Formats: sequence, C-alpha cells, structure tokens
Amino acid sequence: MSVLPIITYNDPVLREKTQPVKENTEELQTLIDDMFDTMYNSSGVGLAAPQIGKEIQLFVMDADGITEEVDELNMGPMVFINPKIIEKSGEKVKLEEGCLSIPDVRDDVVRPDKVVVEYLDRDFKKQTVTATGWVSRVIQHEYDHLQGVLFLDYLSAFRKRLHKSLLKKIDKGTLEIEYPVVSKS
Repeated sequence: MSVLPIITYNDPVLREKTQPVKENTEELQTLIDDMFDTMYNSSGVGLAAPQIGKEIQLFVMDADGITEEVDELNMGPMVFINPKIIEKSGEKVKLEEGCLSIPDVRDDVVRPDKVVVEYLDRDFKKQTVTATGWVSRVIQHEYDHLQGVLFLDYLSAFRKRLHKSLLKKIDKGTLEIEYPVVSKS
C-alpha cells in the first residue's frame, strides 16, 4: 500500500468527466487500498480517483467521527464504484467545505441535506445508501469530482477572489502542505 500524491485544483484532469470502472481487478483493489492510505495520510474524509490522476468513477470515504452526530456516521470506510446519485432532497444546508486538491481553502457551500446513491461496493456488489448530514455532503463533494466539478464552482466570483492569494500559492507550488501533492504550474 502506498501514499499517492494528490493533484491540485489547477490540473485539467480534475475537470474531466470520469469513465465507469468495467471490472474488479487486483489493480483496482490495490488502487482502493492506496486511496485509503492517501486519504488517511492527508487527514481527509473522502478522496476521488481524479484527485490522484485516475479518470475513473471511484471514490473512497470514511466520515466516522467528523461530527458528534453519531447516529448517521457509524458507516466506517466505504468504497463507491460507478456511483449514481438517484435522489437529492431535504432542506438546502450551507456548511463549510474544504478539499485535499485545494489545500487550506475552505468556504461555505449549499447542498441538499439528503441523497440516495446507487453504487458498486469494493466486492462489486450493487448497493443503495441513503445518507444525510455530513455523510451526504461528503458523498456529494466526492461525486462532484467524478463529474469534473470542484467546490470552488459553487462560490460567487466575490468569494473566489477572497481565496486568490492562496490559489496563487498553490499554482506556484509555494504553499506549505503537509501531504504530497502535484501542482500543475
């Protein structure tokens, strides 16, 4: 298992729509293990394949312990292969988000509180999960990566300007980051 470098927001791979995973292979299982290692090493709660340069429909997450809302968060590590959000509902909630591909940048994003997702698990078995609260938010954030969407895309031009100096540091590779990244400069 390996910790992989995370691609920063300015790399075009993060703007591409991903392709479905066609089969469960040993290489896929190794990639999943590496993605969990990378996510945990970076203190993240989710990581999508495009963030490590893979243009496939895959993300991993482990949202346990990110809030005190114990009832909804005891799901443990999860693997989402070829996910499809089939329903978004509930009230629209504004909460602060960050992203491992956009280090040190955080801002409020409005998202529906509830999602229903169909996906294949690590064993390539079809699953459906209904998620609310933070788990729903993490799923939506990671799913966006598979569509070529970053949380910055939800911000107003004014809010984006507030982050300009940090984004320039990421662009130049001068931002001190505690985990391995690859910046497209």
